[in-house]
Amino acid sequence: MQIYTNHTFHIPVMGLCFTIDTPVKVARFGITSVVSIIEDHLIEKMREYYYNSIGEKYSEISTNEDDYRTRRITDYLNLIKKIVDKQIEVLRTLPFEEGSEIVKYFEMLPDTSVLKLEYLEMCQSNDFTHKAKLQNYLRNKITAGNIDVNIMSKLDKNNYSKEGEELPLGFSDALSALRGYAESNLNSAMIFSAGYNPRLYAYIEKFKDFFPIESGHINKRITLKVSDYRSALIQGKILAKKGIWVSEFRIESGLNCGGHAFPTEGFLLGPILEEFKIKRVELQTELLNICITAWQEKNMKVDVNNLPFNITAQGGIGTSNEDEFLREHYQLSSIGWGSPFLMVPEATNVDEDTLQKLQDAKKEDYHLSYASPLGIPFNILKTSSSEKQRLERIASGRPGSPCYKKFLATETEFTNTPICSASREYQNLKIKQLDEKNLDSTEYQLQYDKIVEKDCLCEGLGAAVLLKNNLTLSHKLSAVAICPGPNLAYFSKVVSLKEMVGHIYGKVNILNTNERSSVFINELNIYLDYFKKEISSSTTFNAQAKYLEKFKLNLLKGIDYYKGLIPMIKNETEQYLAIMKNELDEIEKKLSEIIFREENPISI
Repeated sequence: MQIYTNHTFHIPVMGLCFTIDTPVKVARFGITSVVSIIEDHLIEKMREYYYNSIGEKYSEISTNEDDYRTRRITDYLNLIKKIVDKQIEVLRTLPFEEGSEIVKYFEMLPDTSVLKLEYLEMCQSNDFTHKAKLQNYLRNKITAGNIDVNIMSKLDKNNYSKEGEELPLGFSDALSALRGYAESNLNSAMIFSAGYNPRLYAYIEKFKDFFPIESGHINKRITLKVSDYRSALIQGKILAKKGIWVSEFRIESGLNCGGHAFPTEGFLLGPILEEFKIKRVELQTELLNICITAWQEKNMKVDVNNLPFNITAQGGIGTSNEDEFLREHYQLSSIGWGSPFLMVPEATNVDEDTLQKLQDAKKEDYHLSYASPLGIPFNILKTSSSEKQRLERIASGRPGSPCYKKFLATETEFTNTPICSASREYQNLKIKQLDEKNLDSTEYQLQYDKIVEKDCLCEGLGAAVLLKNNLTLSHKLSAVAICPGPNLAYFSKVVSLKEMVGHIYGKVNILNTNERSSVFINELNIYLDYFKKEISSSTTFNAQAKYLEKFKLNLLKGIDYYKGLIPMIKNETEQYLAIMKNELDEIEKKLSEIIFREENPISI
């Protein structure tokens, strides 16, 4: 069963704040988007903002109250749903006339949509009675996009009472966020990203809404964001043994994406999608058989024919032709368009200063860094105010950030209580330790830079929505961290929601003049650059040789796969395909010239 019906794309989660209220902006047009629910302090500010915006009384949920984090999340999600439901109710009453949002709803639908064809029939009808009948029919067919939510599984620190006692199971960051969603009124999907968290997956079983009812309907579906088939199968089986059905596997490019990047061992998006396509039925059948056993043990009856099973993809898509090819060739239900929507003020939260920086940004301003305290590669904009602030703090002799929210506090190297590696406290301690090593200046600077590269994401990734809506800044911290994928280098213009949707469906072209290769070539080049950095940073060749050889081999296999794929790409010009073939040959040549030697690990 398909989940996506109105549109063939979705807006993925972006940062902490960039899509935190996107459903309020786009769901009434049938567009699905994803809200991050990990940052409850920001959510509390958004609760106040939206209660005030609809003229209802706001009652603070204080940090002094029991289970405040869960209650904030639940109430915010219910509030968003309430607003969207009202928007749909109003939308259905609007006249079918130019400038009306009901017209916008139907005009933005893809031309392949049955509902769009019925709308066009209504527009062309000269029979008043028939036209009125069709309009009533169309009004009843209007549905909102899903209000999906995201938890980054690794963000799951334990929490403590005011007295310093560790709170029981269920009060950690990820588990309390899950409970907040589970207790909400939403009928949507929970997207788990950043890998497997055993206690989080076990906690799902406590909430009946994650299990299918007899008809096969699941009120709160599970979506796993993965970067390869093996991960999907392993995590899917873990959940299936609990009777939890995975309704969607969302494949994201390991490196050609926004935010945190999870590099594969040289496995590329095309071959990964091909494996999912080939093994789709096998995957579905294996997980279903495990689930059936679990349901029988729980005395559950489920109509398995109505269970949703979707495979989607996202990361670096930039044209309607790429979108269409991915969906059709790999049998995908939806394509995620993330970073380009940062250029759409109607859909996402980017403050004016940062929006201008995105418009002015050059290709080299998009950078894969290690700014994240999680130690995972993280895409940043070099010209952001957060990056400027980080460098100014270093220059003033006070590297690191004040740490108030502690969502990324995981380091216990110097303290019993975990602290954040981006914090001033940790970086000062780490630099003192470095000073005692008496290293030569070159090695010292190298290690020093690694320490101070970490930046505060808890504040930086939440500031833009506060600035955009003139809300009180957290601790007066106004620096904005923004984490677009490198694909945004090809989008430099602020556009309307209708223009962006039109670009996705091939009606307009909003790309800038930067020369752009295909999504496959762009990802391959990013992996090649990453591979070279891995080689140059390798200090123990023998330990890394096997990994590096495997990485290179997988890239070469990916190139062979793409060469065989070219004849199947029917919606591009011969010139486009010829350029793609030449680019593959050039990258293959560069790879073949990389030779490993123990005394000199890289030779190009």
